[in-house]
Parts: sequence; C-alpha cells; structure tokens
Amino acid sequence: MSYEDVLLAVRRISKFVIQTPVITSTTVNKITGREIFFKCENLQRTGSFKIRGALNSMISLKENQSLRGVTTHSSGNHGIAVAYAAKLNHLPCCVVLPKTTAEFKVKEIKSSGAEIVFCEPTQLARKEACEKVQKERDMVFIPPYDHLDVVAGQGTLGIEIMEQIEDLDAIIAPVSGGGLTSGITVGAKGIKENVKVYLAEPKGKDTEPSLRAGERLWPNPPQSLTSVADALTTQQLGQVTWPILKELAEKEVFTMTDEQIISAMKFTWERLKLVIEPAAAVGVAAILSDQLNRIPASVKRICIVLCGGNVDLDNLPW
Repeated sequence: MSYEDVLLAVRRISKFVIQTPVITSTTVNKITGREIFFKCENLQRTGSFKIRGALNSMISLKENQSLRGVTTHSSGNHGIAVAYAAKLNHLPCCVVLPKTTAEFKVKEIKSSGAEIVFCEPTQLARKEACEKVQKERDMVFIPPYDHLDVVAGQGTLGIEIMEQIEDLDAIIAPVSGGGLTSGITVGAKGIKENVKVYLAEPKGKDTEPSLRAGERLWPNPPQSLTSVADALTTQQLGQVTWPILKELAEKEVFTMTDEQIISAMKFTWERLKLVIEPAAAVGVAAILSDQLNRIPASVKRICIVLCGGNVDLDNLPW
C-alpha cells in the first residue's frame, strides 16, 4: 500500500468525517517531560476512528461494482462504523457481533438500520458466522482491519495528525489487528519519513517479539485476548497489516496491564475532561508509565491517538 492510496482515501471520505481536534495538557507535559499531543478520535462520527476505513472501503467497492449489501464482524466499533457508512450509502447491512458485546453498542448499530447476528466471542465463530451471511444474502464483506482499502482509510488519520502538529517526532497508537497503526504509519511517513510510530497494546498480545524477530511468533489458531480494552482483543496482526508494521513501525511496543489501562482512562476523564474507552487509554497508560523511558530523550513531541470514546456507562471498569 502506498501514500497515494491514503491520499485517494482522503478525497473519498473527507466530506463525511470530522477533522478531530488535537489537545494538549501542561499537566501531562510536566509529568512526562515531553510535549504530548492528544488526537481526539473519540470525538469522530460513530465515536471512533473506524468510520474512516469503513467509508473508504465501501466507497471504493461502489466505484467498481454493484452492491446488494454489506456485512462485517466486529467487537463493536467497526460494526457501528460499517452500519453508519451503509446508511450513508443507502445499502442493506448485517453485522456479526460477539454475544458479549455491550448493549449500548448493539443499540447504536441498530439505530443505523443494520441487522445484527450474534455469535460466540471467538475469532473463528465471528468468521464463520460472517461467511454464512455473505453466502446466504450475497453481501460483500467489509473487513475490520485486514484490507488495503480499510488500512488506507485509517491512514487519513496519520495525514491529519502530521498536518495539525508541526515538527512531530513520534506517534503512539493502540494496536489490535493493525489496521489503525499500519494506516497511520503509511500516512504519517508519507509526510515525514523519519517520524516514529510506536504500538501500544494490552497484556497478552505479545507483538514486540514478532517485530524484533521479523516473523510471526503468535500461537495458532489465532486467539482472542481477555482485556478491559475490549476493542483490542485480536492477538495477531493481520496478513495485510503485518508486513507494513514489520517494516515501518518501531520495534519497542508498550504493553499495558488492565490496571494501568483503567488508571489512564480515569486520568483522561478527570484531568483532560475527555470521555475515552479503555482501548484509547492504552497509549495514555504508556506515557504515564516508566516505559516512556524506552523512547529516546531526543523524541520530544509525541502524539497519542485516542482511538475511541464508546463507553458503556452502566459498566465502567472502576
């Protein structure tokens, strides 16, 4: 995938998405000894960055074929985004969700007119249920992360960050299947080749050993993690996203415990006055921890991607 693919995605989706704000905090700068910027995708349409990839993928498909409908599987945010994008494009939509998905996310998907099919909370169950929908209803699959059009759509966020923040040294973004981080990496490095992109993950994902070895070391079949960051439960990077991140992302990965994620989420709510979900708190947890010292002191200006703000207020993690 190239920087030009991301620029094409910008042209496709710009009229549908918000250029979300970047905020700073003197408190955070004092704590970290760095200049920290927060990119607020929690304020994006549908409550997360996912609308970028969903829209680019759907518009690209419509440019090349006639669609009878779209389907996907999701832990919530991608499903919300696909349902909303389908509504904008006047397409039928069916979303496969793990039966453990928070009720407010289910309601949000239904509010866009999409149908929902529930499945067991495993990667295999999600895949099988979605394939059944595709076959029975002749719908086209919009992948959560492992597709070039989805990655290019997420890459528009990398371009925005670089345009909004001058002289940026590094970006820290949460990683699950890798669509967000691989897209940001291509988009951001297309503007400034030496900007560093670091991954932040929940405990158990174990991305760093694979990046350092240059080969996939995760156990098979693919596993789902148990984490308070329910949007980051895919253990392995995708087949499309892995080569991009292997080549372009930094080898140091910030791995956060549930306790650190919850603490960072509370900090962001209380100090920054921003409602973020646990997945968005992983990068915040990284800069508030001793692991920040893994980033060279010369890297002063760092952007933290707050990937989403879809929170179940009836089941807060504290």
